[in-house]
Amino acid sequence: MSEAPIRGRILRAALPVAVLLVGIAAWQLVVSVNGIPSYVLPGPALVAATLIEDWPLLWSSLLTTLSTTFQGFVAAAIGGVALALLFSRSKWLELALLPYAIILQVTPVIAIAPLLLIYLPQQTAVVACAWIVAFFPVLSNTMLGLNSVDRNLAGLFALYRASRWQTLRYLRLPAALPYMLGGLRIAGGLSLIGAVVAEIAAGSAGSGSGLAYRIAESGYRLNIPRMFAALLLLSVAGVVIYMALALASHLLLRRWHESALRKES
Repeated sequence: MSEAPIRGRILRAALPVAVLLVGIAAWQLVVSVNGIPSYVLPGPALVAATLIEDWPLLWSSLLTTLSTTFQGFVAAAIGGVALALLFSRSKWLELALLPYAIILQVTPVIAIAPLLLIYLPQQTAVVACAWIVAFFPVLSNTMLGLNSVDRNLAGLFALYRASRWQTLRYLRLPAALPYMLGGLRIAGGLSLIGAVVAEIAAGSAGSGSGLAYRIAESGYRLNIPRMFAALLLLSVAGVVIYMALALASHLLLRRWHESALRKES
């Protein structure tokens, strides 16, 4: 491999880090020069110190939030893919149920969360919020993939009298896989958002232990450095979730799909 592509990759990897370092330095400079108190805007050094000092509490809360996010994501992935497969088999079922899936998508979860906390156990309600937010992208992207089969290949399968199961297994599912993985990448971040919203609602009801609850609690107590530290952990968690799903998508598609082949070229 020539040196030019290697330099380009190093530059692409270093540029976001450089921008981040410049932003942190500017943040610290603004706080130091203007003497801004920590209860208004803490500097990055204080946030880092608070993150280390409160790590046991924040780590426990982060695990709680990630557990909720994972449960909501798995439920959305299984439910979205399964329902899309059912819709592909029956247009009547799609006409009957798809409008209700759309209603779940367009209704703000912040409005649903208090009702769910009334009628369901707290943990179930929080997971349900994460599921509601993440469910529709998986469903819609999988449906799009199942309906995007090449007509020539579909005609070839019909010519050789392939069964509906064979057509689904060897043609429609492979064609839908890139769309499905795209929906899962979106759902990963949305499930974290749903978990955060539900935890804030649960905290308003007087109970909660997730990272979003810690953010709300810190705001009530004017412990702004801890709020920033918890927010930093949430952001890092979201980035890690997206990168893990993007890596899984690349590994599954890299040997045959154009989107992954272009990245490796």
